[in-house]
Amino acid sequence: MKEIRDIELSKEDLDLLNSKLGLKSLFGNKRIDLGRTLAEVKYELKLREQQAELVKLQAWAIENRKKIVILFEGRDAAGKGGAIRRMAAHINPRYYRIVALNKPTEDEEGQWYFQRYVNKLPKPGKIVFFDRSWYNRAVLEPVNGFCDQEQYDRFMSQVNDFEKMIIASDTYLIKFYFSITKEEQEKRFEDIRKSDLKRWKLSAVDEKAQDLWDEYTKYKQVMLQDTDTEHAPWIIIKADKKTEARLKAIEYVLKAIPYK
Repeated sequence: MKEIRDIELSKEDLDLLNSKLGLKSLFGNKRIDLGRTLAEVKYELKLREQQAELVKLQAWAIENRKKIVILFEGRDAAGKGGAIRRMAAHINPRYYRIVALNKPTEDEEGQWYFQRYVNKLPKPGKIVFFDRSWYNRAVLEPVNGFCDQEQYDRFMSQVNDFEKMIIASDTYLIKFYFSITKEEQEKRFEDIRKSDLKRWKLSAVDEKAQDLWDEYTKYKQVMLQDTDTEHAPWIIIKADKKTEARLKAIEYVLKAIPYK
Protein backbone atom coordinates (compact mmCIF):
# COMPACT_ATOMS: atom_id res chain seq x y z
CA MET A 1 0.00 0.00 0.00
CA LYS A 2 1.24 3.48 -0.84
CA GLU A 3 2.31 5.78 1.96
CA ILE A 4 -0.16 8.61 2.57
CA ARG A 5 2.49 11.17 1.64
CA ASP A 6 2.94 9.51 -1.79
CA ILE A 7 -0.69 9.97 -2.82
CA GLU A 8 -1.47 13.15 -4.75
CA LEU A 9 -4.85 14.53 -3.79
CA SER A 10 -6.80 17.14 -5.71
CA LYS A 11 -8.94 19.77 -3.99
CA GLU A 12 -11.99 17.71 -4.94
CA ASP A 13 -10.44 14.63 -3.30
CA LEU A 14 -9.69 16.56 -0.13
CA ASP A 15 -13.23 17.91 -0.01
CA LEU A 16 -14.58 14.36 -0.34
CA LEU A 17 -12.30 13.05 2.40
CA ASN A 18 -13.31 15.89 4.71
CA SER A 19 -17.02 15.39 4.09
CA LYS A 20 -19.19 13.61 6.64
CA LEU A 21 -19.37 10.58 4.34
CA GLY A 22 -15.62 10.63 3.73
CA LEU A 23 -14.67 10.82 7.40
CA LYS A 24 -17.11 8.04 8.25
CA SER A 25 -15.58 5.79 5.59
CA LEU A 26 -11.99 6.76 6.45
CA PHE A 27 -12.23 5.97 10.14
CA GLY A 28 -14.66 3.09 9.71
CA ASN A 29 -11.90 0.89 8.28
CA LYS A 30 -9.27 -0.79 10.43
CA ARG A 31 -6.46 0.61 8.27
CA ILE A 32 -6.37 4.08 6.76
CA ASP A 33 -6.43 3.69 2.98
CA LEU A 34 -7.08 6.95 1.17
CA GLY A 35 -7.49 5.32 -2.24
CA ARG A 36 -10.08 2.88 -0.95
CA THR A 37 -11.88 5.61 0.97
CA LEU A 38 -12.12 7.86 -2.10
CA ALA A 39 -13.46 4.98 -4.18
CA GLU A 40 -16.08 4.17 -1.52
CA VAL A 41 -17.20 7.80 -1.21
CA LYS A 42 -17.43 8.31 -4.98
CA TYR A 43 -19.43 5.10 -5.31
CA GLU A 44 -21.79 6.09 -2.51
CA LEU A 45 -22.37 9.57 -3.96
CA LYS A 46 -23.02 8.17 -7.44
CA LEU A 47 -25.36 5.55 -5.99
CA ARG A 48 -27.34 8.18 -4.09
CA GLU A 49 -27.62 10.27 -7.25
CA GLN A 50 -28.96 7.29 -9.19
CA GLN A 51 -31.33 6.30 -6.38
CA ALA A 52 -32.81 9.79 -6.44
CA GLU A 53 -33.49 9.31 -10.16
CA LEU A 54 -35.14 5.97 -9.45
CA VAL A 55 -37.53 7.78 -7.11
CA LYS A 56 -38.45 10.07 -10.03
CA LEU A 57 -38.81 7.09 -12.35
CA GLN A 58 -41.19 5.40 -9.94
CA ALA A 59 -43.25 8.58 -9.53
CA TRP A 60 -43.56 8.75 -13.32
CA ALA A 61 -44.61 5.09 -13.49
CA ILE A 62 -47.27 5.62 -10.81
CA GLU A 63 -48.64 8.77 -12.41
CA ASN A 64 -48.74 7.23 -15.89
CA ARG A 65 -49.82 3.75 -14.74
CA LYS A 66 -46.79 2.09 -16.32
CA LYS A 67 -45.76 -1.47 -15.50
CA ILE A 68 -42.09 -2.38 -15.11
CA VAL A 69 -40.54 -5.85 -14.85
CA ILE A 70 -36.81 -6.25 -14.18
CA LEU A 71 -35.25 -9.73 -14.20
CA PHE A 72 -31.99 -10.52 -12.44
CA GLU A 73 -30.33 -13.70 -13.61
CA GLY A 74 -26.79 -14.99 -13.12
CA ARG A 75 -24.75 -17.60 -11.33
CA ASP A 76 -25.06 -18.22 -7.61
CA ALA A 77 -23.37 -15.42 -5.60
CA ALA A 78 -23.26 -13.11 -8.63
CA GLY A 79 -24.70 -10.21 -6.62
CA LYS A 80 -28.26 -10.18 -7.93
CA GLY A 81 -29.90 -9.68 -4.54
CA GLY A 82 -27.52 -6.89 -3.57
CA ALA A 83 -28.22 -5.02 -6.80
CA ILE A 84 -31.98 -5.32 -6.27
CA ARG A 85 -31.67 -4.00 -2.72
CA ARG A 86 -29.81 -0.92 -3.94
CA MET A 87 -32.41 -0.26 -6.62
CA ALA A 88 -35.28 -0.59 -4.19
CA ALA A 89 -33.65 1.14 -1.21
CA HIS A 90 -35.48 4.47 -1.47
CA ILE A 91 -38.48 3.93 -3.71
CA ASN A 92 -42.00 3.67 -2.31
CA PRO A 93 -42.48 0.11 -0.98
CA ARG A 94 -46.22 0.26 -1.69
CA TYR A 95 -45.51 0.31 -5.41
CA TYR A 96 -42.85 -2.34 -5.90
CA ARG A 97 -42.33 -5.99 -5.08
CA ILE A 98 -39.33 -8.34 -5.03
CA VAL A 99 -40.19 -11.83 -6.24
CA ALA A 100 -37.96 -14.82 -5.42
CA LEU A 101 -40.09 -17.91 -5.86
CA ASN A 102 -39.45 -21.16 -4.03
CA LYS A 103 -39.79 -24.65 -5.47
CA PRO A 104 -43.19 -25.08 -7.22
CA THR A 105 -46.00 -26.60 -5.17
CA GLU A 106 -47.72 -29.77 -6.34
CA ASP A 107 -50.57 -27.69 -7.84
CA GLU A 108 -48.11 -25.38 -9.61
CA GLU A 109 -46.27 -28.33 -11.11
CA GLY A 110 -49.49 -29.27 -12.90
CA GLN A 111 -50.00 -25.77 -14.32
CA TRP A 112 -48.60 -24.12 -17.42
CA TYR A 113 -45.00 -23.37 -16.41
CA PHE A 114 -45.34 -19.60 -16.79
CA GLN A 115 -48.56 -19.37 -14.76
CA ARG A 116 -46.89 -18.86 -11.39
CA TYR A 117 -44.91 -15.98 -12.88
CA VAL A 118 -47.92 -14.43 -14.60
CA ASN A 119 -49.52 -14.20 -11.15
CA LYS A 120 -46.57 -12.07 -9.98
CA LEU A 121 -46.50 -9.57 -12.85
CA PRO A 122 -47.11 -5.93 -11.86
CA LYS A 123 -50.35 -4.03 -11.89
CA PRO A 124 -50.40 -0.54 -13.48
CA GLY A 125 -48.08 1.87 -11.68
CA LYS A 126 -45.95 -0.84 -10.09
CA ILE A 127 -42.49 -2.38 -10.44
CA VAL A 128 -41.58 -6.04 -9.95
CA PHE A 129 -37.98 -7.20 -9.45
CA PHE A 130 -37.46 -10.89 -10.12
CA ASP A 131 -34.54 -12.34 -8.15
CA ARG A 132 -34.27 -15.25 -10.58
CA SER A 133 -37.23 -15.73 -12.86
CA TRP A 134 -38.81 -18.10 -15.36
CA TYR A 135 -35.28 -18.56 -16.70
CA ASN A 136 -34.68 -21.06 -13.89
CA ARG A 137 -35.93 -23.57 -16.44
CA ALA A 138 -33.32 -22.49 -18.97
CA VAL A 139 -30.28 -23.11 -16.78
CA LEU A 140 -30.66 -24.03 -13.11
CA GLU A 141 -33.35 -26.70 -13.52
CA PRO A 142 -31.81 -28.75 -16.34
CA VAL A 143 -28.32 -28.57 -14.79
CA ASN A 144 -29.60 -29.90 -11.46
CA GLY A 145 -32.09 -32.39 -12.88
CA PHE A 146 -35.18 -30.47 -11.72
CA CYS A 147 -36.86 -30.75 -15.15
CA ASP A 148 -36.70 -33.23 -17.99
CA GLN A 149 -35.68 -32.63 -21.60
CA GLU A 150 -39.28 -32.29 -22.83
CA GLN A 151 -40.06 -29.62 -20.23
CA TYR A 152 -36.86 -27.76 -21.11
CA ASP A 153 -37.56 -27.86 -24.86
CA ARG A 154 -41.14 -26.69 -24.33
CA PHE A 155 -39.94 -23.75 -22.26
CA MET A 156 -37.34 -22.69 -24.81
CA SER A 157 -39.94 -22.81 -27.58
CA GLN A 158 -42.40 -20.63 -25.66
CA VAL A 159 -40.37 -18.09 -23.70
CA ASN A 160 -39.80 -15.54 -26.48
CA ASP A 161 -43.50 -15.40 -27.31
CA PHE A 162 -44.33 -15.19 -23.61
CA GLU A 163 -42.13 -12.11 -23.29
CA LYS A 164 -43.72 -10.58 -26.38
CA MET A 165 -47.08 -10.89 -24.66
CA ILE A 166 -45.74 -9.18 -21.54
CA ILE A 167 -44.38 -6.26 -23.54
CA ALA A 168 -47.57 -6.04 -25.62
CA SER A 169 -49.49 -5.49 -22.38
CA ASP A 170 -47.78 -2.08 -22.04
CA THR A 171 -45.02 -3.36 -19.76
CA TYR A 172 -41.34 -2.45 -19.75
CA LEU A 173 -39.24 -5.63 -19.54
CA ILE A 174 -35.52 -5.51 -18.70
CA LYS A 175 -33.40 -8.68 -18.48
CA PHE A 176 -30.07 -8.54 -16.63
CA TYR A 177 -27.50 -11.33 -16.55
CA PHE A 178 -24.86 -10.81 -13.86
CA SER A 179 -21.67 -12.51 -15.03
CA ILE A 180 -18.84 -13.52 -12.70
CA THR A 181 -15.73 -15.65 -13.10
CA LYS A 182 -15.34 -19.08 -11.54
CA GLU A 183 -12.59 -17.75 -9.27
CA GLU A 184 -14.76 -14.89 -8.02
CA GLN A 185 -17.66 -17.23 -7.31
CA GLU A 186 -15.39 -19.52 -5.29
CA LYS A 187 -14.08 -16.53 -3.32
CA ARG A 188 -17.60 -15.34 -2.52
CA PHE A 189 -18.72 -18.81 -1.45
CA GLU A 190 -15.74 -19.01 0.91
CA ASP A 191 -16.57 -15.59 2.38
CA ILE A 192 -20.13 -16.78 3.00
CA ARG A 193 -18.95 -19.99 4.67
CA LYS A 194 -16.76 -17.99 7.06
CA SER A 195 -19.56 -15.63 8.07
CA ASP A 196 -21.88 -16.62 10.91
CA LEU A 197 -24.40 -14.08 9.59
CA LYS A 198 -24.37 -15.19 5.95
CA ARG A 199 -23.80 -18.95 6.13
CA TRP A 200 -27.53 -19.62 5.78
CA LYS A 201 -27.38 -18.26 2.23
CA LEU A 202 -25.39 -21.24 0.98
CA SER A 203 -27.82 -23.86 -0.32
CA ALA A 204 -27.25 -27.42 -1.49
CA VAL A 205 -27.46 -26.14 -5.08
CA ASP A 206 -24.80 -23.51 -4.32
CA GLU A 207 -22.49 -26.16 -2.90
CA LYS A 208 -22.50 -27.99 -6.26
CA ALA A 209 -22.12 -24.86 -8.41
CA GLN A 210 -18.33 -25.00 -8.74
CA ASP A 211 -18.33 -28.68 -9.75
CA LEU A 212 -21.09 -28.01 -12.29
CA TRP A 213 -19.53 -24.81 -13.64
CA ASP A 214 -19.04 -26.09 -17.20
CA GLU A 215 -22.56 -27.54 -17.34
CA TYR A 216 -24.00 -24.18 -16.22
CA THR A 217 -21.89 -22.49 -18.90
CA LYS A 218 -23.31 -24.72 -21.63
CA TYR A 219 -26.92 -23.96 -20.77
CA LYS A 220 -26.22 -20.29 -20.09
CA GLN A 221 -24.73 -19.83 -23.56
CA VAL A 222 -27.77 -21.44 -25.21
CA MET A 223 -30.11 -19.25 -23.15
CA LEU A 224 -28.30 -16.03 -23.99
CA GLN A 225 -28.16 -16.93 -27.67
CA ASP A 226 -31.71 -18.20 -28.17
CA THR A 227 -33.61 -15.75 -25.95
CA ASP A 228 -31.72 -12.54 -26.77
CA THR A 229 -34.39 -10.91 -28.91
CA GLU A 230 -34.95 -7.47 -30.35
CA HIS A 231 -37.97 -6.93 -28.11
CA ALA A 232 -36.30 -8.35 -24.96
CA PRO A 233 -32.50 -8.33 -25.20
CA TRP A 234 -30.16 -9.59 -22.49
CA ILE A 235 -28.09 -6.95 -20.73
CA ILE A 236 -24.83 -8.56 -19.60
CA ILE A 237 -23.37 -7.00 -16.47
CA LYS A 238 -19.80 -7.93 -15.56
CA ALA A 239 -20.18 -8.40 -11.83
CA ASP A 240 -16.79 -9.34 -10.38
CA LYS A 241 -16.83 -5.85 -8.85
CA LYS A 242 -20.16 -5.54 -7.07
CA THR A 243 -20.18 -1.75 -6.81
CA GLU A 244 -19.57 -1.25 -10.54
CA ALA A 245 -22.20 -3.84 -11.42
CA ARG A 246 -24.85 -2.11 -9.30
CA LEU A 247 -24.16 1.29 -10.83
CA LYS A 248 -24.21 -0.10 -14.38
CA ALA A 249 -27.51 -1.89 -13.82
CA ILE A 250 -29.22 1.19 -12.38
CA GLU A 251 -27.78 3.36 -15.13
CA TYR A 252 -29.25 1.05 -17.75
CA VAL A 253 -32.71 1.14 -16.15
CA LEU A 254 -32.65 4.94 -16.06
CA LYS A 255 -31.71 5.08 -19.75
CA ALA A 256 -34.07 2.33 -20.93
CA ILE A 257 -37.25 3.76 -19.40
CA PRO A 258 -38.25 7.24 -20.70
CA TYR A 259 -39.46 8.54 -17.34
CA LYS A 260 -38.53 12.16 -18.02
